[in-house]
Amino acid sequence: MILITEFMDEDAVARLKAAHPTTYAPELADQQDDIPALMAGVQVLIVRNRTQVTEALVQSAPDLKMVGRLGVGLDNIDLVACKAQDVIVCPAVGANTLSVAEYVLTNAAILLRDAYQARARMLAGEWPRGDCSGREVAGRCLGLVGFGEIARVTAQLAQAMGMKTCAYDPFLPSDSPLWKGTEQRDLEGVLGGSDVISLHVPLTDATRHIINADRLAMMQSGAVLINAARGGTVDEAALAAALQGGQIAGAALDVFETEPLTQEAARIFDGLQNLILTPHIAGVTVDSNIRVSAMIADLALEQLSQE
Repeated sequence: MILITEFMDEDAVARLKAAHPTTYAPELADQQDDIPALMAGVQVLIVRNRTQVTEALVQSAPDLKMVGRLGVGLDNIDLVACKAQDVIVCPAVGANTLSVAEYVLTNAAILLRDAYQARARMLAGEWPRGDCSGREVAGRCLGLVGFGEIARVTAQLAQAMGMKTCAYDPFLPSDSPLWKGTEQRDLEGVLGGSDVISLHVPLTDATRHIINADRLAMMQSGAVLINAARGGTVDEAALAAALQGGQIAGAALDVFETEPLTQEAARIFDGLQNLILTPHIAGVTVDSNIRVSAMIADLALEQLSQE
């Protein structure tokens, strides 16, 4: 039996339903207290980032063999509990890489150009041409905090646009060929020497608030920050203060400490015109959803074929 608790491509769902009893209930992401009662007999659980796969949930499913993650982050899955019960966890590694890389560079171009917040002024009869010239991405430096697969693809696309790239990643050996074309720097060097800073790290004790007030102060006044990695890696109150005070030029956030944003969490961003907010969709396009869903469906069918 398969249970899918968040949205998935319809063709992939149809393939699963044709092969095994499958419950497709994406509304459960908003009704998580109802999930444990549905876990009896479930062998494969398919989730995105909102469903919390806790120890209690895993223990409520004695037949569970696999958790499929429609994405790559595993913050919402208790990996220790899964391992203790011999449940394999399968993220869709690589399937949404291009979507995230394109998101980063799209927002870099928008923030550097500084021309896309003029709509209200233009509709009010102004013609603020002098305030909207902005900067090109070509010749600017993209600094990557973390240099995994998504960051490396982002660097390749940035280089094709004429950007220089640098990165900080203490876990990638300095002699790795993967550094080719990208300058290795320490964290302070990336933050202080980049026009665009993009985060590509998981949320751990070491990376929580890796961008805080002190680190924001290291950035150039014209720099922009993009977080399409994990909520909690940026101190949102410190970022809002830096944007409000003109300490940095702009930011784009796709992930947040609290998701969905509560009114209280959103209030700190009120009035900021140099901030782009999106609802955790950097890796979700029509195209990537098809790839991610197909990959997890294939893995689920392979797992169940072994039963």
